[in-house]
Amino acid sequence: MQVDSKIMEQIKSVLSSFGDKYLDNNGSLKRNAVLEDLDRYDKNLMTALLANKQIHDQYTEKIAGTDVFKLNQFADVFEYKEFWQDSFTKYANRIGLTSDGKFISDSTDVVLDFPYKDTVLKAGMDKEDADPDVSADEPFLNETLAHSEISELFEPKVLVNAKRYDQSGQHDTTNFSDKDNLILKGNNLIALHSIKKRFAGKVKLIYLDPPYNTTKDFDYNDRFTHAAWLTFMKSRLEIAWQLLSADGTIWISIDDNESHYLKVLADSIFGRQNFLNEVAWQRAYAPINLKKTFSKSHDYIQVYAKNNSSDKELNRLPRSAEADSRYKNPDNDPRGPWQSDNLSVGPAVQANVYPITTPSGRKVLPPDGRSWLYPQDKLKKMIQDNQIWFGKDGNNVPRLKRYLSNVKGVVAQTLWTYKEVGHNQDAKREIKKLFDGKDVFGTPKPEHLLQRIITLGSNKGDLVLDFFMGSATTQAVAMKMHRRFIGIEQMDYINTVSVPRLQKVIDGEQGGISKDVNWQGGGSFVYAELMEKNMGYLKNLEKATTIDVLNDVYQRMKSGADYDFRVDLSKYENDPECKAMSFDDQKKLLIKMLNKNQLYFNEANIDDADVRDLISDTDYQFNKSFYGKGNA
Repeated sequence: MQVDSKIMEQIKSVLSSFGDKYLDNNGSLKRNAVLEDLDRYDKNLMTALLANKQIHDQYTEKIAGTDVFKLNQFADVFEYKEFWQDSFTKYANRIGLTSDGKFISDSTDVVLDFPYKDTVLKAGMDKEDADPDVSADEPFLNETLAHSEISELFEPKVLVNAKRYDQSGQHDTTNFSDKDNLILKGNNLIALHSIKKRFAGKVKLIYLDPPYNTTKDFDYNDRFTHAAWLTFMKSRLEIAWQLLSADGTIWISIDDNESHYLKVLADSIFGRQNFLNEVAWQRAYAPINLKKTFSKSHDYIQVYAKNNSSDKELNRLPRSAEADSRYKNPDNDPRGPWQSDNLSVGPAVQANVYPITTPSGRKVLPPDGRSWLYPQDKLKKMIQDNQIWFGKDGNNVPRLKRYLSNVKGVVAQTLWTYKEVGHNQDAKREIKKLFDGKDVFGTPKPEHLLQRIITLGSNKGDLVLDFFMGSATTQAVAMKMHRRFIGIEQMDYINTVSVPRLQKVIDGEQGGISKDVNWQGGGSFVYAELMEKNMGYLKNLEKATTIDVLNDVYQRMKSGADYDFRVDLSKYENDPECKAMSFDDQKKLLIKMLNKNQLYFNEANIDDADVRDLISDTDYQFNKSFYGKGNA
């Protein structure tokens, strides 16, 4: 496709009239922002484009007396990055790397990494959530990989630093069994594929609290967009669905920013027929008067079943003491307390319209348009068995006795108030109390919220998975409720917040739901890390703040890193213009150069000398046990 440079200048001129909506401060195109607005026929954008004579003449055709905008042909322009050269793209192409720029419809793409969850939420917080003492200074990376770039990415990875935590402390371990709880440190997409063989079809409940994508355009690496978020979620939901058991459910927390798009995406992966419902959780209890329109008070939880058959049933919620107190036993029925209920039903079944004689001798018919619940013969036996109540004097309209002993529980409703399951401030207080009042995590969920989800979707001994583990609320509640669990987290706070929290649970901490479930401590879990290869260099690059540090990391990369197959190192090292790029662009370029297939060491290579020499005998035996290749 050839595009006249004059037309490109006209397009860029029109887009620049919208301020920073479609172009950043450097004049680089925000491609996805333009494509999304074109796709929804944004009135302002379309009007501005068609008002330009050159664009109008090039991309319209008169049909039946009407000018028709050739939208698809026009949109193709934005897939050709050579016409929108920012400095990073130009130099990335010069050393052999090409940028992605694909549509979401390319379903084989994956977003390998993502702005770290806590940073995303802090950066997009509403005023009611803002914490002035916590800064969003964690580095983040977002990179989309096309199918052609993925060869070994999803192969199982070597696991190292395996430890078992129990009431006696922390110990090295060489064994893993299906009865063990598991915590993994590493990229969650890659970790999920590493546990796939062992746990496929075995997870009863999956709870996810993913990044809500509430931020605007991040000025680091490829800008984070709606399409990239959907791609990021797609690849993770697909593998999650494979791990879910045939009778399992998946619960996804989200807010209104992406909830409707998530629903469409999840329908396409899980099947629309498997959607159970959407829960509204009241996450905040007080209005924020500084808001100009609405003060946000709730989030959503979307719920899907692996198999939503006609007999699909969630567990019931426990009944409250107040609800149970409504059941009495005025006639000393040996079956225990009961509550009377209507004995008639409508519309009428004519065969069940007949008179009933009360103990006082009065004859009673069902109300007009209704009939009795049961045929006459059955009801006669129920009267003889004292299952029908005629009132203290035996003269009332008959009513059915429903016994407390037969009540299963309460069916969950789709509105969960903060009084029932807690709110954001409750969750923050729970974490602070565990860590001596320190604000160690910005966006936890309250334990009572997870208690309700786990109650509805699982039973004792079932396996619960959360691969956006964060502060380990899901795992803490699962342990207290005697479920098995798997947690996955990439951030380093896994060792300063998540694991220490679970150690406190083992020791019997009394916060959250502990008193509700009479938690006295106990339990254990196994911790392991995906063995880093290029991931180590990537982290060092992300944390670099000066050119000197970047150069130092690059020198180490030269001796041990695996590079993207397209990289021409000689061009990178010998091109003076590459070194003249800005610090941010140089950082992005070095990150782009790393081979993302080699972020971690593949377990298939564990017996190779260059890998075997890097791991301990204990970790070697643990891998053999975990992947089912040892004697354990």
